[in-house]
Formats: sequence, structure tokens, C-alpha cells
Amino acid sequence: MDGVYKVSDRVVIIGGGQAGFSLVAKLRALKDERPITMITAEAVPPYQRPPLSKKYLMGEMEFSRLLLRPESWFAENNVELKLATFVEEIDRAGRTVRLQDGSRLEYGTLVLATGATPRMLPAAIGGDLDGVYVMRDKRDADRLAGEMRAGRRVLVIGGGYIGLEAAAVARAKGLEVTLIEMAERILNRVAAKETADIIRAIHVSHGVQIRESTGLRRLIGAEGKVCAAELADGSVIDVDFVIVGIGVTANDMLAKTAGLDVANGITVDSSARTSDPQIFAVGDCVSLPYEGTQVRLESVQNAVDQADSAAAIIAGGGQAYQPKPWFWSDQYDVKLQIAGFNQGYDETLVRPGARDGAVSVWYFAKGRFIAVDAINDAKAYVTGKKLLDLGRQPDKAILADAAADLKLLLA
Repeated sequence: MDGVYKVSDRVVIIGGGQAGFSLVAKLRALKDERPITMITAEAVPPYQRPPLSKKYLMGEMEFSRLLLRPESWFAENNVELKLATFVEEIDRAGRTVRLQDGSRLEYGTLVLATGATPRMLPAAIGGDLDGVYVMRDKRDADRLAGEMRAGRRVLVIGGGYIGLEAAAVARAKGLEVTLIEMAERILNRVAAKETADIIRAIHVSHGVQIRESTGLRRLIGAEGKVCAAELADGSVIDVDFVIVGIGVTANDMLAKTAGLDVANGITVDSSARTSDPQIFAVGDCVSLPYEGTQVRLESVQNAVDQADSAAAIIAGGGQAYQPKPWFWSDQYDVKLQIAGFNQGYDETLVRPGARDGAVSVWYFAKGRFIAVDAINDAKAYVTGKKLLDLGRQPDKAILADAAADLKLLLA
């Protein structure tokens, strides 16, 4: 865009995570010169979150390496960065947002990139005791790092990816780890039993005690700090600290209070527009269209791709966003790569990889290929992703033949 811009042309982004930053960077890459203000509750510029619970927590990566851009980049690109700042209200009629200090900021286009918040344990069962942690941002990682000392005992609550990654880091640092999962198995909501069995075996081989179909009754404290946990079966285990990984909830209250459509996240269309055409929403906070339904896609990939698409539309071009989900999880020396979205699967096919420890789980719904989990099997992941991108169906006979080259699926 060329020309002189008014304050009323300003693009205001609420949220300083991957989605918010990606949208800012894409706008500038598209030569959109409107003034931009990014507002984030964190005291540091936007950074990568996945390494927080892995290399950063392990002490293998300095925080400066996580920054998506140096702070100087924002000023150089005419982006006003408001750190440690909260938005308390959106005035849609006046097209302003009110900050916690009472000041107001006018916008032409507003983007909500407010992310998600980890679910906490209720205070009634000890969730407010010292030594009980979640893992979402730099502050969480910094607090948790002080607890990660060899020989200590940690209870991980939740057998999803967050809990399993935390368990892997704790074991790598020499802690005694017990992981409990209320459901009948780990990864119950997000992966097939076959994938869960493989991941469970890996953790058990590293010394993690996994207790499935086991809920928490209460945490027990001494002088305000957690010291034990009473489980649903009546057993009590001693702990030095607790990591809670029981999922996240979309930060959609600001949108809801402003009267925007909200349903398990901020409801957007394929252009990332909310029910107010001047307000967009991107990333973990949104419920977006995917294959005829509204879904939440909590991943870095979706945050970046959806934000890039929204930026192009805001800049005056672009096209509807068509999600092509992919995801990864690093645990010990194991890389789990996922392409597609396995919602509604009714059939799986397990294929051994070409080298030891490599295996893939392929998902089908009514005969149609929808996703693949690849464990230490990059070839299966790349092949599955290409098939999904091309809209092609793999020959199950080739998949079932471990000796067959996966390249045949793309021939």
C-alpha cells in the first residue's frame, strides 16, 4: 500500500505469540505500510514457544535464540510494540481498545491473537499450592527450571503431548517421574491406540512410571508447598513438585465480552474474520472452518499459516485459508511427526519403517486417508503429507507391504 495513513488506518494486534508476530511480519513483507501496534501481556518480544519445554528448559538454548526477531526489528519496521500491557475492553462502535492504564487506542483493523491458557487444577484440591506448575510461556519455563534437579520426584498430571514432553525432559535431567492419566490411555484424545502404545513403551523404557485410568483426588501440602498426591485409587505418592498438562482453553473472553461470536474459541470464517468484519482472529484462540466443521487447531504451523493468509487479506489480496495441518513432538531421541487431522478416523494401518525404531500409523475415515503419525520415520511423514496436499489416496496394499517403497504411493 502506498500513501499517507491516518491513525484510524492502524492495525492493532492483541497478542504477541507466533500467530500475532507472523501476521505483522507478513504485512510488512507484503509492503503494507499502515501503522501497526502489537500489544502483548508478556514483558519480552515475541519468541518461539516449542523450544521452551525442551532445549530451553534443558539449559541447552539461550532465550535470545528463541526470539523471532530482535527487539530493534519492530522499530525499524514501524511496528509499535507494547510489552507487559493488557487490553481490558474492545469498543467496536468506536473502534478503540482500552488498555489497563485507561488509555484508548484507535484501530482500523483489529486482530485477536490471544492464544490459549493452560487448564489449572482447582484450589480445592491443592491447585494453588507452591510447587504446582503449568508449561506455556517463558515465565513458566523459568520457574520450572529451578525445580529440575536430578533425584527429585515429579508428578506429571496428563498424558497428552504437553505432559509427555515434560516427562521426557524431567527423565533426561535425572528426575524420578510418575505420570498419571485419567483416561484409559495416554494420548486418548489426539492419537490412535497404536501410536499411544509406541509412545508409552518409549517412556517406560526410559524409566517413567505411567499410571493410566488414574485420576487425582487431591494434592497434599506442607507449609503451603506440595509434598504428596493422593490418587483416585486411594494411593499416596510423595512428590517434590507437580507439572499439570491437562489441556488448554482458548483466550476468547475479550471477544465474548465485545459481543463477537464465540464457541470453544473465537469463531472465524475462512478469511479469519470474526462476526465483526473489522476484527480478525488467528492462532490457538480461534475456531476455524475445516472440512465442513469448526475446529481448533493448536499448533505452530496453523498459527503461522492462518496468520499469513489473514495478513494477505488485510493487505487487500489473498484468498480463503485452507488448513493443511501438521505437527511435531520431540521426546528423548524420538521425533513424532503428524500430517493431517485424525478427527473422525475409524481405521488405522501400522507400517514398520526402513530402520530400527521407525514406524508410522496411517488414519482413514470411511476409507479416505486423513492423517499419518510418523515415529522416527521422516519418509512416511513426507509421503503422507504430500498425499494429503495432493488430495490423493494411498494404495493400502502398498502401505501394508513393509518391503514396498513408499515412493510407489506417489507414482
